[in-house]
Amino acid sequence: MRRLYFIQLLFLLFCIGCEWRWNTADDAVDDRTVTVQRYDRLECLYLTTGDFSALQQMNTGYPRQTRTLIEDVVKIGRADDPEINHKFLAYFQDSTLQSLITEAQQQYAQMDDIEEELSDAFAWLCKEIPGFVVPTVYAQVSSLDQSIVVAGDQLGISLDKYLGSDYSLYQRPDYGYTDHQRQMMRRQCIVPDCLSFYLLSLYPMPAGSDSSQVARDMHMGKIQWVVNRSMNREFFQNLYVRTVDRYMKKNRNLGIVQMLEQVDSRTIRN
Repeated sequence: MRRLYFIQLLFLLFCIGCEWRWNTADDAVDDRTVTVQRYDRLECLYLTTGDFSALQQMNTGYPRQTRTLIEDVVKIGRADDPEINHKFLAYFQDSTLQSLITEAQQQYAQMDDIEEELSDAFAWLCKEIPGFVVPTVYAQVSSLDQSIVVAGDQLGISLDKYLGSDYSLYQRPDYGYTDHQRQMMRRQCIVPDCLSFYLLSLYPMPAGSDSSQVARDMHMGKIQWVVNRSMNREFFQNLYVRTVDRYMKKNRNLGIVQMLEQVDSRTIRN
């Protein structure tokens, strides 16, 4: 009888322990884990086949993303225009855009690596920045317009801008991409770009601050320094990031929010 009681007690303790771990994992998923919403798959289905059900899912499941894409990214009209669906489909029938759609779907059939990197970086930012809101992240295909689109707590990745520095279309003279620009059009650049643009939307240059080019570069250096810290690697390496790094090492008690919001770029440079 005692043996049975001991086994039951062990089983109960095991279940409690498992439940605690499961709950902890669930909380982590809710608060920190990023899943890239594959809006691009519905978009590509509609733009390559004209599938009306895909268009309906875009409008009902992703109304903000669809409006942003139509009005702010490709800029072909208003989302409530009665003819906008036809304009949207016709716009992407260009052979170049069709090839971009196909290539993006092939290269980004899986995005697990990007989701993991974003999850880790946002988890770090949540610890370092009080009240930090993890955005909803989604993938789309635009028309070589904006790489990353930020609209409030929505963050869109334009996959057609990250097909690799050696992608043949990027090297065409009529597109005019420089070698430096092409180096930033790789899969490895998606996460740092996402973090940079989102942080910049949260912490723009303070109103009334020095508006010189050096001041703007210095502010971007502050953003990039934070991105490097969140990713735990030195992705951005330039004079401004190094200057911020020296300043922060001298002022170890200074919080990230204070640095981004209150420390003037001239103070960092001096």
